[in-house]
Amino acid sequence: MRCMKLVSVHAGSKSIRAHAERRVFYATSLMPDRPAACHSMQLFRSAKFVMSVAALADLPPPGLPEIAFAGRSNAGKSTAINLLTDQKRLAFASKTPGRTQLLNFFELSQRDETVEGGKKSPLVPRAMLVDLPGYGFAQAPAAQRFAWDALVGGYVAQRQTLVGIVIVMDARRPLMASDNAVIEFVSGRESGLHLLLTKADQLNNSEKKLALMTAQQRAAQIGPRATAQLFSAPKRQGIDELSYILAGWLQMSPEKQATSQA
Repeated sequence: MRCMKLVSVHAGSKSIRAHAERRVFYATSLMPDRPAACHSMQLFRSAKFVMSVAALADLPPPGLPEIAFAGRSNAGKSTAINLLTDQKRLAFASKTPGRTQLLNFFELSQRDETVEGGKKSPLVPRAMLVDLPGYGFAQAPAAQRFAWDALVGGYVAQRQTLVGIVIVMDARRPLMASDNAVIEFVSGRESGLHLLLTKADQLNNSEKKLALMTAQQRAAQIGPRATAQLFSAPKRQGIDELSYILAGWLQMSPEKQATSQA
């Protein structure tokens, strides 16, 4: 399974030039080179389901660094996770907003690079993706919304191994009141924060510029640990940048630093 090829522009080719102009909207401030993008994408393609958690008391012991995905119901969170991991049905989207009230853990693994002698190295767990239940479901009962606050709020506030959070928003209506409330809550952590604007293919170029600028301004209010980008599942645009950002969080995690210093 090969990595996606990043855009190279030839001045004499209108089609390639037009493609490059479209791609620029999906760029973050950190555009990956191809080897780095391939390496990070391979890590996320290894994702496999491990467990679901319905209560804080059932959380696994802290260990591997964790990256959480949060987003409004129907914002495209499950689709983004499936595209990132290159697996069609890793994350499930409920047809009823707010129905899924579980923390779903997916393990990410890499080959052990310390193995020598030409032997095929074993897979070693490196990190976890955590799919948080969707928020912003106005029709859900108050008790269900309270349960979301207790489970997700408790996880975000207490989880020491959480190195970054991706907030998934519909690019056509980003930074709604519920989005800003979650951003305000999670920005109290010193972990990474990435604003992922999905369904960007449904916007024209001027609308893309405005949506991205708005998200980047919100990220700038938080500080350098916050970033933003556009994302399109049907066009498969923004995958490289997303995987690169998340892999960067894992490189900076205390667990990774302790391993490299050992």
